[in-house]
Amino acid sequence: MIEILSHLRFRRLFFAQVVALVGTGLATVALALLAYDLAGANAGAVLGTALAIKMIAYVTLAPVAGALIPPARRKVALIAFDLVRASAALALPFVTEIWQVYLLIFLLQSASAGFTPLFQSLIPEILTEERDYTRALSLSRLAYDLESLLSPALAAALLTVISFHGLFAGTSLGFLLSAGLVLSTAFPVMVVSTTTYGPYQRAIRGMRIYLLTPRLRGLMALNLAAAAAASMVFVNTVVIVRVDLAQPESAVALALACFGAGSIAAAFALPWLLDRRTDRQVMTGGSLAAVLILILLELTWARVDMSARWSLLLGGWALLGIAHACIVTPGGRLLRRSANDASRPALYAAQFSLSHACWLLTYPLVGWLGATAGNTTALWAMAGMAALGTLLAWRLWPAHDPVAIEHAHPELPAAHPHLAEYEVDANGRHRHEFRIDDFHAHWPER
Repeated sequence: MIEILSHLRFRRLFFAQVVALVGTGLATVALALLAYDLAGANAGAVLGTALAIKMIAYVTLAPVAGALIPPARRKVALIAFDLVRASAALALPFVTEIWQVYLLIFLLQSASAGFTPLFQSLIPEILTEERDYTRALSLSRLAYDLESLLSPALAAALLTVISFHGLFAGTSLGFLLSAGLVLSTAFPVMVVSTTTYGPYQRAIRGMRIYLLTPRLRGLMALNLAAAAAASMVFVNTVVIVRVDLAQPESAVALALACFGAGSIAAAFALPWLLDRRTDRQVMTGGSLAAVLILILLELTWARVDMSARWSLLLGGWALLGIAHACIVTPGGRLLRRSANDASRPALYAAQFSLSHACWLLTYPLVGWLGATAGNTTALWAMAGMAALGTLLAWRLWPAHDPVAIEHAHPELPAAHPHLAEYEVDANGRHRHEFRIDDFHAHWPER
């Protein structure tokens, strides 16, 4: 997996991702503590609302940003997004009201809504072999887990010498370093489709591909399961640790780090596992595991004394990290397999938007339930939503999901250039890697 860093362009983009996410991880801890500073025991509700605002920005702005950015301006756009994020992070330590937190979070996450899917769509353009891309996905998963592991650990160390307000400076620095690395990277030349699309068509193109592809409809359901499991961790950890268990600020970072540690362990194992099991088996298996972990945590929590609950929380969060990585990491393989180069940025934007629509649902729900009905109710609710996502994925994503599919084009003349590329039988049927595109408007019936 590490050998993929020998690729120069990927290495620079990977380290840009790392430094940005380290900064984001510091902000995650700082934001939780800022919420607690402003709202006390109601911090879960405040944090849930702030994260819901983040999801609103992601869901509404990602497809629009992707549609408005021409291929030749991708580098400029990525750098501009990083600079906006750095500026917003620098302003967060100076807030005194909850509404100010919400405003700055919306600004920061609006920039992330433009940056992240555009950044992710570059990787399969750089690494064209699926084996290389699979390893890049696992390595990218490790980078994301820095937000959950190394950043909280660093935050815990920094909190011994500075207040949590100082963590936002680290966030800003991470975005600035990311901008510098993007600037130093030579971007690939994107293959431009011969069909001209307006901004509206580009915005809905990825959504159309997503919703018409069976494996991606299954991915959508799994996004719900992943969001339900992880929302419990990201939203209510600060309340469980600080209020229920009466642990210090640094313990919040440690609990979040356990989730990241589990995810990192899974990321190292996933390239080996995906060589031996299908994406569907790994992802639905991770989703089912998340459901069982949430249920077992709930059933066990009330039956152990207070001293044992801290260890139970750390172990449960680590197992949820493993399950979460198994659900989300292979998703990039499905996206790469389901679109050509010209359509891929739009599809990544659609995945970014639709997956975060699930977080938009789970973030405020788990925060509100935790604040009003208690964490017991919140756990049961998230377990139920994760179970629903798992069942839908099994239903929507066929177990037999070949990349190449035999089909026909009765609407095309026999001499059409598309048909000339393949061996067509007497019934006009041929076989190739099937994707929703200009020539394939619908998924063929089995």
